[in-house]
Amino acid sequence: MNLPWAEIATAWAVFAANILSPGPNVFNTIAIALGSGRRTALAVVPAVALGVLGWSSAALLGAAAVFRRVDWAEPALTLLGGVLLLWLASRYVRRAWSWDPQIAAQVIAPRAAFALTLGILATNPKALTTWLVLISIFPTADASADAVAVMIAGSVTLAALGHAGYALLFSTRPAARAYARAGRWVNAGVAVFFTVLAVKLIAGATAPG
Repeated sequence: MNLPWAEIATAWAVFAANILSPGPNVFNTIAIALGSGRRTALAVVPAVALGVLGWSSAALLGAAAVFRRVDWAEPALTLLGGVLLLWLASRYVRRAWSWDPQIAAQVIAPRAAFALTLGILATNPKALTTWLVLISIFPTADASADAVAVMIAGSVTLAALGHAGYALLFSTRPAARAYARAGRWVNAGVAVFFTVLAVKLIAGATAPG
């Protein structure tokens, strides 16, 4: 398949950075793993995969329909994506500065863990912001059905693997303590990555011609 692998890889990297960095979904998975153990924590994985499938399908297919009808929509969305990345970077800077290593454990049953996770993901503004950014990186306007399918499948896989990793790791106390110590630097690194990418997006969207 002749796919835009560079753009897909960049979009996946942004998505993976969001999974790596703390947010509502990550903290939910960690809290369940700490409080309810490995079996219950793993129940969040299919919920995360289902939620990401919904967000990615809606974002990519909806944006493609808009781009086909409105000529200026793609550069405008690219500019918006750059601005949103800067905003996200500023949030990660604040999180790094005020990092709190305390994560409250949560005791919950597997079925409830699935429902809670799906609800958090469906109503998480970070998910909406992330997908606005991703469709400004991924060449949605010109993407083939194969490219869209690969982008969606890769995003679902990354989300599932990332949260499975959190579920497995945070079933152990030593891993939880290590992450608590490293969280400040994880946030700082994501902020730098997002800032560099934002500058590139804004420069490309505002370049003449």
